[in-house]
Amino acid sequence: MHIFGKILGGFFGFLFGNLFGALLGVFIGHQFDKARRLRDAGFNSGFGGGPSQAERQEEFFKAAFAVMGHLAKAKGQVTRQEIELASTMMDRMNLHGEQRRAAQDAFREGKGADFPLETVLQRVRISAGGRFDLMQFFLELQISAAFADGEIHPSERQVLHKVAKGLGFSSEQLEQRLRMQEAAFRFQHGGFGGHAGGGQSHQSGGSWQQASTADQLSDAYKVLGVDSSADAKAVKRAYRKLMNEHHPDKLMAKGLPPEMMNVAKEKAQEIQNAYDLIKKAKGF
Repeated sequence: MHIFGKILGGFFGFLFGNLFGALLGVFIGHQFDKARRLRDAGFNSGFGGGPSQAERQEEFFKAAFAVMGHLAKAKGQVTRQEIELASTMMDRMNLHGEQRRAAQDAFREGKGADFPLETVLQRVRISAGGRFDLMQFFLELQISAAFADGEIHPSERQVLHKVAKGLGFSSEQLEQRLRMQEAAFRFQHGGFGGHAGGGQSHQSGGSWQQASTADQLSDAYKVLGVDSSADAKAVKRAYRKLMNEHHPDKLMAKGLPPEMMNVAKEKAQEIQNAYDLIKKAKGF
């Protein structure tokens, strides 16, 4: 408790100005104590009292790959496929040299039996400065990594719930994002604009193509997190909200590591594609 300044100020104020001087001294002492409290809390990071922006970004980056490693280990033995999926994520971020080695080291650390998940997530919240957009990006990154093989194992889902809780998200919020990611996976691999299946649409006739387009449209609504019965106003509102939360430049300004910029751009493009498909189908 910082009260030394108030005591000292009140004492000397009383000596030189009786009651009025004591009150003035207490006020000045309070300002002194307040400044000390802010310094001790680390809010003067610009003056060397806390981690720099680059240090927070590095913390966020390493934690992301460490939690991916922990998630990969959730099913038991880490398979070659899971290692390849982690490598794919590194490729998406264009990681090479020292950056790639740092990601690999963090991934291996996360596979350890004594990996302190809760402590790491606390550090993520600190490095993200409590910003919702950054913590949401971190959670969605883990969901995307877990879903890279097309499905979520029950053990992975259990870990994801722990990750969500550690970042301050509810189980309902996680499940909503899982549904959105599942739809996004189908939407991406189905191809945008009715190109799913290549020549198969010609062999099976127009009925297959219509079914494929209908499925894509259904997934597009889920990518935006709205019901297929939503009107144009609701769809636009959901689209704008998601784009505001996932805009790459805004995320970078809030502290997203530059290595993750490409992934942020992919997510924003995914949202844009889903919205464009709905807009085209519904004519607004």
